[in-house]
Amino acid sequence: MKVAKVIGNIWATRKDESLAGLKLMILLPIDLLHEESYHTPIVAADIIGAGVGETVLFVSGSSARSAVGDTTIPVDATIVGIVDDKEINENVL
Repeated sequence: MKVAKVIGNIWATRKDESLAGLKLMILLPIDLLHEESYHTPIVAADIIGAGVGETVLFVSGSSARSAVGDTTIPVDATIVGIVDDKEINENVL
């Protein structure tokens, strides 16, 4: 799993039929230690109802397809959790 900040929504009127009904969000992957972005934004299917501004957990690849319940759906990333809080022991780093 990876962590990202939800920075927006994206809509596509014309799309693959298997994407019908999926909410699509724009994610900015972040580094948990510094809470800074480390990658360009990506589009992810949202199966849990995340909102803009929330920090989320997402999966990619075949895990993303499994998370939406159908391995034939053409998604590369799926939001699978909303982060409530985190605790990092920096003495271990």
